[in-house]
Amino acid sequence: MRKKCLQCGLINFSADLECRRCGTFLTSRGNVPDETAEEGSKGGKRSLAKKLLWIAGATLSVLFICYVSLLASSDRLALEQKQVVYRAISVLEQNGFTRDVFALRHFASFRSTDNWWNRYLGHREAYAATNFPFEIVTLYPEFFNVAVDDQERAVILLHESYHLFGYGEAATLEGVWRNKSRLGWTAEKYAQTKVWKNTIELTRGTMPQLFQCGADGQADCTP
Repeated sequence: MRKKCLQCGLINFSADLECRRCGTFLTSRGNVPDETAEEGSKGGKRSLAKKLLWIAGATLSVLFICYVSLLASSDRLALEQKQVVYRAISVLEQNGFTRDVFALRHFASFRSTDNWWNRYLGHREAYAATNFPFEIVTLYPEFFNVAVDDQERAVILLHESYHLFGYGEAATLEGVWRNKSRLGWTAEKYAQTKVWKNTIELTRGTMPQLFQCGADGQADCTP
């Protein structure tokens, strides 16, 4: 802050006790903002804002380039495959999975072959894979050929919808397993299918606490 003389109006330095022009004693009431310091402060804020905008823009550009490269290095679904996917999504919709259906219909980009990132990472025997946060869902031949009906394909898509929202594998397996009856995917009807066997094996190994019920302490605890 600089000091303004109340007598003659001269702007003095902040360290001055008397006006350099008329000699009047300077009081705190005559303090005025130091425009140079204020401009420097504003300039610093603008500089920081520009840096943050540059970082945000660079990050978005990199993400966009990665997204395009993932799409370019994989194949789209054939028309017949799309129809199968739409039927499975409709099963989810009929059973009240509104949030998951919205994500699958409006955000997911379905592909029929691995992109470069999936090929680099490799994967175990799988029915589908999701690239988060790019929302790319790769559906492998097993999704179409091994799953016995649209009900099982709906279960697989429910699994991938959890990944679309950023859930990890453990939370995803638990969420799907707890909702299996809601989809009509039960042991009474599907216990002999490969999808059921693969899912229960993976879920039991990842979330053993879901299988500690019954007289032997090994039965399924979910309804």
